[in-house]
Amino acid sequence: MATAAIFSSLRRRRSPSLEAFLSPVDLSGIALVQTLSSISSDLVSSFAATRFSFQRRNSRSLIRKIETFFVLFEFLASGSRSTSSSFTTTTLLCLKELYLLIYRSKILLEYVAQSSNLWLLLQNPSISGYFHDLNQEISTLLDVFPVNDLNLTDDIREQIELLQRQSLKSRLHIDNNDESLRETFYSFLESFQNGEIPSPTAMRTFFVERLGFRDSNSYITEIEFLEEQIANHDGELEPASSVINGFVAVTRYSRFLLFGFEEEWRIEKHPKVDEGDTIVTSVPRDFVCPISLDLMTDPVIVSTGQTYERASIARWIEEGHCTCPKTGQTLLVGSRIVPNRALKNLIVQWCAASGVACESEFVNEGGFVSPPTKAAVEANKATVSILVQFLADGSSEEAQTVAAREIRLLAKTGKDNRAFIAEAGAIPHLRRLLESENAIAQENSVTAMLNLSIHEKNKSMIMEEEDCLECIVNVLVSGITVEAQENAAATLFSLSAVHEYKKRIAFTDHCVEALSSLLRSGTPRGMKDAVTALYNLSTHPDNCGRMIEGGGVRSLVGALENDVVSEEAAGALALLVRQSLGAEAIGKEEGAVTGLMGMMRCGTPRGKENAVAALLELCRSGGAAAAEKVLRAPAIAGLLQTLLFTGTKRARRKAASLARVYQRREHAAMRSGGYGVLGNVNENRDAGSFTTDVSVPMSISVL
Repeated sequence: MATAAIFSSLRRRRSPSLEAFLSPVDLSGIALVQTLSSISSDLVSSFAATRFSFQRRNSRSLIRKIETFFVLFEFLASGSRSTSSSFTTTTLLCLKELYLLIYRSKILLEYVAQSSNLWLLLQNPSISGYFHDLNQEISTLLDVFPVNDLNLTDDIREQIELLQRQSLKSRLHIDNNDESLRETFYSFLESFQNGEIPSPTAMRTFFVERLGFRDSNSYITEIEFLEEQIANHDGELEPASSVINGFVAVTRYSRFLLFGFEEEWRIEKHPKVDEGDTIVTSVPRDFVCPISLDLMTDPVIVSTGQTYERASIARWIEEGHCTCPKTGQTLLVGSRIVPNRALKNLIVQWCAASGVACESEFVNEGGFVSPPTKAAVEANKATVSILVQFLADGSSEEAQTVAAREIRLLAKTGKDNRAFIAEAGAIPHLRRLLESENAIAQENSVTAMLNLSIHEKNKSMIMEEEDCLECIVNVLVSGITVEAQENAAATLFSLSAVHEYKKRIAFTDHCVEALSSLLRSGTPRGMKDAVTALYNLSTHPDNCGRMIEGGGVRSLVGALENDVVSEEAAGALALLVRQSLGAEAIGKEEGAVTGLMGMMRCGTPRGKENAVAALLELCRSGGAAAAEKVLRAPAIAGLLQTLLFTGTKRARRKAASLARVYQRREHAAMRSGGYGVLGNVNENRDAGSFTTDVSVPMSISVL
C-alpha cells in the first residue's frame, strides 16, 4: 500500500515515468555500467546535501549504500571494454536489478524531500517500512552478487562485502522523535474529538518550535499538500481521508490562532475564484438533485419524468407544492414516486471511481468526498469563531477579505460547515463586504454567500437579512469583476429554489434586467448562471409580466441559438408561454418560432421536448399571428413526424397533441375551400378558433 501511494503521488509531481522503473533490457556491457554510474552519481549529488526534516537516518543510510554502488560502477565503467563485455549472465541480471533498485531509491528519496512535514509525520511508519523493504531487497541482491567474477580491487571488494554485512544486520527503523511528534499531532485530533480545544502553548510548541512553521504561508503549503492527497489518492489512502480532513481542520485552526492575519501575507497571492470554486460543479450535473443541489443517494422519478433526491421531493410535496420543481407541470395526485435504480447504479459507480462515499449519511451537500469526523467539525467551529470575529472587528479590510476567503473555502465542504458558519453570524458581515470597493473582498463575500445558500436553512437567513438580497442584485448589476457578477447570478438561482422567494427576487429592482444582460453577453459560465436563474423565476406564475418588462423573454429567445444555454432557455419559454401574456410576448419576438424549431431539429432530447411544448402552447394561447408563424414553417410536419418516433415520452405526447391541432386546422381549411397552411386563412375566425384549428400541407400519423 505504501509503495503504491508513494509512486502514485510522485507520478502526479512529475517524477520519472513508469518506463523509468523498467530494467534496461536493451543495454548490456559497458553501456549498462555507464548508465548505472550516471544515475547513481545524480542521486548522490542530488541528495547528499539535502536536509531531511524526517526519515533522516533511513535516508542517509540509503544514500551511503548508493555511494558504495557508485564506486563499484565507476570502477567497472573505467575498465577495459573487453572486461565489461565478458560479464556473465548472472552479473548482467544483477546489474539490471540494481538499475531498478537505484531508481526506486531515487523515487523514495524525492518523496521524502518533497512531501510536507505533516504528511511525512502521518506516513512515518509506512515510509519507514518502505525504506526497510528496499534495504531487504538490496541485501538479497548482494547475497547473489558475483563479486569474484568482476576482478575488483581489494578496497572496492572490502566495501561491497562490508555493505553486504551491514545489510544483513539492518532492521526496521522508526525514529522515536518523529513518532513522538506524530503522537502529539494525533493528540490534538483526539482533543477536538472529545470536545476540548488544545492549549495555544501546546500548539505553538508543536507547529512553530518543533516543525518550524514561521508564518501563514508555511501553514498554507502544508494544508494544500494534505488536501491534494485527499483529492488525488487512488483509494489506498492511509489514514482515511476523513481523518486527514480532521488534521487539515486542526492545522487551519492553529494557523489563525497563532498567526491571525499577517500584514505581509497579501491576498493577491491566492488564486482567483473560478467556476470550480463551489463544490456543486465537481459532481456530474445529472447526479445532482435540482432542489438541494446535492449529490443524490436515493434518486426517484416523479410523474413528470424528472428525477430528484427522495428526501428533497418529499419535503417539497409536504410543503404543499403540487407542481414539478423543474418543469412547473402539475404532479399527478396520488402518483407513485418510482426509484431511479439505473441512475443510482451510475452514481454508485462514479462514487467508487472518484473516491466519494455513497452512503446517504456520509454524503454532504455538494457531494463532499468523505464524512466529517467530530474532530473536524469541532476544529472548524473553532476556526469559524476566529474568522467571524475578524469579519466583525478586523483592523483592516484586507484582514476581512482574508476571513471572507477562508469562510468561502470552508463553506464549500459540507452542510455542517455551512450550518455553523451561518449560526456564528457570518451572513451580516458578508453582506457588508458585498458593498466593498475592493474587488477581491466583494468576490470572496458573494461566493461565500453562494456556498452558504446551498444549505436549505441558510436561504431564509440570507433572505431575511436586511438589504442582503438587494446587495446581491447590486453585485449582479455592477459587480467589480465578472466572477463576482456570475456568482451573484448563481446565488440568485440557489435562493430561487424556494418557491416563495421567486416573486420577491424577480421584483427586486434591475434583477431580471441584469440576468437578461448576462445571458446575452456573458461568458459561457455566466450565461449558464443567468439562464438557470431566469428559468427558476419563470416557474412562478406572477413573474411572467416582470420577465417581459425586464427583457427576460427577449434574452431567452435569443439564447435559443446558443448551444451552451439553448436547452434551459427553451424550458423557460415553455413555462412562460403557458400564460396568455407570455404566449403573446413570445409570439411577437422575431426568431422565437425559428429558434424553437431549430431546437426540435438539433437539440438535446430534453431541449426537443421543451421546444415542442412551447410551440404547442404558442399555437393555443399566442394569438392568430403567432399561430400563423408556426403554421407557415415549412419543416414543422417533418419535425413532428420525427419526434413522434424518436422523442422522449413527454416529447412524443406533446408532438402528438400538436399534430392533432394541425390536422383539425387542415380539415377545417379544406371544408372552407382553403389550401392548408399555404392557402388563405379564414378571415372570419377569431384568434381562439384560429389556434385550435390548424392545418399542415401533409398528413401526420399520430401514434
